[in-house]
Amino acid sequence: MTFHSRIQDTAVFQRRESEARGYCRSFDIVFKSASGSTMVREDGRSYIDFLAGCASLNYGHSDPDMKAALIKHIEEDGLAQGLDLFTTSKRAFLRTFERLILEPRDLDYKIQFCGPTGTNAVEAAMKLARKVTKRTNIIAFTNGYHGVSLGALAATGNKKNRMGPEQPRGGVSRAPFDGYYGEGIDTAMMLEKMLSDPSSGIDEPAAILLECVQGEGGLNAASAEWVQKIARIAKKHGALLIVDEIQTGCGRTGTFFSFEALGIVPDLVTLSKSISGFGLPMALLLIKPEFDIWKPAEHNGTFRGNNHAFVTARVAIEKFWSDESFMGDIAVRAALVNTRLRDIQAIVPGSKLKGRGMMQGIDVGTGELAEEICQKCFAEGLIVETSGAHHQVIKILAALTIPMEQLAKGLDIIEAAAREVVTTETETVAA
Repeated sequence: MTFHSRIQDTAVFQRRESEARGYCRSFDIVFKSASGSTMVREDGRSYIDFLAGCASLNYGHSDPDMKAALIKHIEEDGLAQGLDLFTTSKRAFLRTFERLILEPRDLDYKIQFCGPTGTNAVEAAMKLARKVTKRTNIIAFTNGYHGVSLGALAATGNKKNRMGPEQPRGGVSRAPFDGYYGEGIDTAMMLEKMLSDPSSGIDEPAAILLECVQGEGGLNAASAEWVQKIARIAKKHGALLIVDEIQTGCGRTGTFFSFEALGIVPDLVTLSKSISGFGLPMALLLIKPEFDIWKPAEHNGTFRGNNHAFVTARVAIEKFWSDESFMGDIAVRAALVNTRLRDIQAIVPGSKLKGRGMMQGIDVGTGELAEEICQKCFAEGLIVETSGAHHQVIKILAALTIPMEQLAKGLDIIEAAAREVVTTETETVAA
């Protein structure tokens, strides 16, 4: 076996890892290290990372301050697994989150530590809303994505994730998201009409669940006006408003929470992905105090006490959210992404810009075209993925800390790939 074949030996993955594996099918190489926005494969070739752990690495790979704090914690025999016991690292995280995230935004939430993934937080939110309201129905939206455990799966829109009829799902009614039927059609008022009509067939909701920007659904960004209408509708009809911040949170859309810029305060907020700051499993449910009616251990999970994640989460918040300067940095990067995407839009006929902040992308019309562009990018050293109902949106999820030069280089690669693919297709049609 040659050195090159050894370093790219994927046989054991093919032989033993479940067919459920996904990202590695697009990026079929073996990585060995990562730092900042650079990932390195076994033979030393580096790649610019525009995926960032699907927004679980908003601050990049291996942040040195988080790494140092975690190593120190481990060397001092700090707790790794704490269940829901009081620990020094949990206390430090809670104090920091309260001081730097909640209080500056005038938010009053109790914090529930859930199982370690985003879907766990969504399950907790749905369960709590049903307990509070004594209703069962949840309103979720077209193209929404909230996880793939059974309760959250019912609220997820994607047909492939829901697996058709063999997975029984219930307790969720689907409503059209902002812009689903095109411009000029007010889908919020459509929902209001349905909920106000006792013969509409929709049961009174326990909650309305939404993402302010739909990550997996294709970077559909809701307007402030629409979100405010949905919030009023929820209140009018006695439903809790749940905002899913799992992919949009921790600065991804420009502010710590995506709902900050939209003029609402949800009843429940789910957080995961980048909340640990270091890619470690961690999930939270933020609860308005009047709705925190759980009985002790009524909703629990063995791994809700990841103290390693508490350590790095505290450092992430202290390092990046002590003042508003980081939001300014995000805005500068987001402006560059937007400008360059407009250049790419001019290259790809019929394409559309999508998203907000550092959660932007371009809808190129078909999944085949998007995949071809992304694969050419990969060949040139850029990792970038797709989203949307047909995977037609090239989705840029670069770290919020990515150096401007590296961000520009990655965007250069996308533009060159798009130009090459479109030119080739045009020549093929002409021939």
